[in-house]
Amino acid sequence: MVIQRVCAVFAAAVLSAATAPECQAQYTTDWLANTFGTSTTYVGNGARSMWVAPEGVIYTASLWDENEGGVALYRNGQSAGSIGLHNDFQGSAITGNATSIFAALQFSRTDGGGRVGRYNRTTQTRDLVIPVSADTTEVRADVVTGLATSGSLLYASDFPGNRVRVFTTDGVWQRDINVAGPGALAVDGAGNIWVAQKNAGTIAEFSPAGMPLNTIQMSAASRPSALYFDAATRQLMAGDSGPDMNIKIFRTAGRPIQVGTFGIRGGYLDSTAGIKGQVGDKRFTRVAGIGKDSAGNLYVLNNPWGGTWDLGRNGNTDIHAYDSSGNLRWKLQALNFEGNGAPDPGTDGAYFYGGFNVYTGSAGGTFVANTVDPVDYPSDPRLDINDGQRGQHFAHLATVGANRILVASGQNPGIFYFFHFNAANGYIAIPDGSLPGAAFNTTAPVTGGFCLDSNGNIWAGLDRTNHIYYYPLTGFDASGKPSWGAPVTYSTPRSIRPMTRIIYLAGSDTMILAQGIGGSTDWTSIGTRIEVYHGWRAGNQSSPNPVINIASPNPKSITAAGNYLFVGYVHTVPNIDAFNLNTGSLAITLTNTSAGKVDVGNDVDSMYGLRSYLRSTGEYVITKDNYNESSIIVYRWTPG
Repeated sequence: MVIQRVCAVFAAAVLSAATAPECQAQYTTDWLANTFGTSTTYVGNGARSMWVAPEGVIYTASLWDENEGGVALYRNGQSAGSIGLHNDFQGSAITGNATSIFAALQFSRTDGGGRVGRYNRTTQTRDLVIPVSADTTEVRADVVTGLATSGSLLYASDFPGNRVRVFTTDGVWQRDINVAGPGALAVDGAGNIWVAQKNAGTIAEFSPAGMPLNTIQMSAASRPSALYFDAATRQLMAGDSGPDMNIKIFRTAGRPIQVGTFGIRGGYLDSTAGIKGQVGDKRFTRVAGIGKDSAGNLYVLNNPWGGTWDLGRNGNTDIHAYDSSGNLRWKLQALNFEGNGAPDPGTDGAYFYGGFNVYTGSAGGTFVANTVDPVDYPSDPRLDINDGQRGQHFAHLATVGANRILVASGQNPGIFYFFHFNAANGYIAIPDGSLPGAAFNTTAPVTGGFCLDSNGNIWAGLDRTNHIYYYPLTGFDASGKPSWGAPVTYSTPRSIRPMTRIIYLAGSDTMILAQGIGGSTDWTSIGTRIEVYHGWRAGNQSSPNPVINIASPNPKSITAAGNYLFVGYVHTVPNIDAFNLNTGSLAITLTNTSAGKVDVGNDVDSMYGLRSYLRSTGEYVITKDNYNESSIIVYRWTPG
């Protein structure tokens, strides 16, 4: 990080004080949620499958990566480039051999879906497309759910076809093996095929000719999600994304039996060796890929929990590399794509909450926890891949006494989901309800702005009402679940209609309202006018002072803390402007002070992509969504 000093100490500075922005001491530019911070080094978004070449090159497949190809390459803990376009791949399956990579392709309007692409590992270009499934119309659902190679053969799981298809690596069909719900694949040294039937909790073995052999019946709750056959030990490794969240190891000579495990039983949900939700070296989340290199190093791909409509925006890539003795060597992590990081008041801004994850630290930071529990709370809305808001990746956070409230929302939301925490569940966010929803007795979407204030109260502009609804927090039950009273309504000032944003600063009784674009039905955008009301609950709902007129084009996201309003822009610049809430004047423009060490992205393409907090030290912490490099940008600023 590089410190930018923007305040001269010389007397000459006084001469321009009337026109210059406020004198500032310093600010820094940092990032979280990605191991690396630049466009050439960052860890790719949303890896959902993995293949490891004998020499140790890792290939991962993703449905979407904004700035590079959907197959990412890594070696020795560093980015080694990418293959294809950012939207070429489904991400559901990948494999390879000495010369080629095979990966499930994404649905396209011209070619449909259910296909596998072959890519030359040297030239990194596609040289063959292999039709696998008769189901070619699935736009989002995974069709090809497993891939493996052995010698001159390619094996592909056709999930809707209930079969494993066998081709030559040149795409010539050989035979089909009938198997219900096939998923991850592995081929052993004798050419036998192992097929994970994830939903059934079984792994079926077939001979090279496709005859049924053995079946590994795991527990009813187990979900075999990744397979790898270790030729050196003749053992099958199976990632279990059920409640155990670990890797199970089976001896395959004769009748297969389990001979061991790798990883803490319960993974990140274990509460005996850590806090529930806490991730760690062997506290796995969703094991999505397993591989080894010729030196015996083990690689595990996790895809931390949090479903999303297009299978790509959960942003979670978490690769762990272990030596042959099982000791952690390094990690590669990309934990945010289109989401934010809300500074946690309970830790004075040291921790940051996204819609799914918790972070801390600097220069990439530390992945602390995944707050989703798919076992105890399978109906958590953050797991709903049919959600129309591109997932719930944006956090709104309040700490009230010993209680913490999380609200999760989408990129441009009309609905907000509420969660609470308690000691028994650690970092797990427990679902409570939504606005709109039964808990608030309304079906009207929130199109006029939303705010969870520092006291846990809710402010919302409900659709087509021209009113601000204030829901006062009434308390918490013994489990930590919050409740709110009947709403108090305030008429939206005519001078700010149509209103699209609300921020209420409870500590100073300051209301900040942003106007939309006149004559437009786009309630996700902001116009040029922002009104600041000091003493709103004390009775001032009609005399804004100051009124801030935004001069820069396309304001998109606003946040406020202490004495400043922060504004970010879309389709223009990544800069953040800070305005004084008493005078309305521009105090400072936050730009990138760490060029070469961190890239800050193009803009703010989300309604709540900015978050801010005033620490007890007088330092402001401002965060910005960076979908370009799958990270969260953090500015730390101490006004002069």
